[in-house]
Amino acid sequence: MAFKPAAWVRLSRPKQWPKNLLLFAGLLFAGQLKDIPALLARGAWWDALGVPGRACAGFVAFVLLSASVYALNDLKDVAEDRRHPIKHTRPVACGDVAPWQAAALAGAWAALGLGLAAVLGWRFFALAAAYLASSTLYSFWTKHQVILDVLSLAAGFVLRAAAGAAAVSVEISIWLLVCTSLGALFAGLAKRRSELAAVPQGSRSARRTLQQYSLPLLDQMIAVVASATLLAYCLYAFSAHSAERGPWMMLTVPFVLYGILRYLYLVHQKGLGAAPELVLLGDRALQVTLALWVCFSAVIVLWTHS
Repeated sequence: MAFKPAAWVRLSRPKQWPKNLLLFAGLLFAGQLKDIPALLARGAWWDALGVPGRACAGFVAFVLLSASVYALNDLKDVAEDRRHPIKHTRPVACGDVAPWQAAALAGAWAALGLGLAAVLGWRFFALAAAYLASSTLYSFWTKHQVILDVLSLAAGFVLRAAAGAAAVSVEISIWLLVCTSLGALFAGLAKRRSELAAVPQGSRSARRTLQQYSLPLLDQMIAVVASATLLAYCLYAFSAHSAERGPWMMLTVPFVLYGILRYLYLVHQKGLGAAPELVLLGDRALQVTLALWVCFSAVIVLWTHS
């Protein structure tokens, strides 16, 4: 079989890479960006690039690790993917990447990712290894276990957030982990709802896990988690680092509220949600909301840390 580098890139699922931007949360919310202008003014380019450079290296490490898991997952599910109306176009299923190539790439990407993680310190390496183990376990077992499947997906995001803080050597905020876990759980449940809603009523074509859910059950779970997510963020915004100068982070709550409600609208009214990354990439309102939240949060964090 001919080598097709473009198919190798598709095997790594570039549309999933934005998930790893969560690693930069620790850099932003720990106020690490405030020192960079002063360092640049003194000509200390190496020091100025040091902390963001470590965050970028962490991002690359997790892209490699997640790509390894995707390649392994495609290799494991190749028979099912070939029968699927959408997934049959995946590189291994359609024959663009041979099974031995996918296995070799999965091993190489995992080795490179863990090697880069080791350079960033033992804490980052431990979290990266835990992410790789958790994601691999999801591919082989957890995704077939009701409720554990969405909890496992959420765990991947929590490990990303924790690893981002470890990469830049800052204390891991418990609020960051709580809000991340609830937000990821919310998206995971919405994903399951969209997948189940797309299955014709009475059909047995859905995978075993989906058959154990029902739309009313998922709607109840989503309502509980969405409320908990907003409440947790409000508590964080009111009591976080900005409290000394006033609860200015509360100004970002409307963006979070709108984002949650907008996502629910897209899931229930537009039938989206099965691919959360595509929802974000395809909905302009969510993109603007996210950009405004990042801008407001960055300004508030930098001001309160000055």
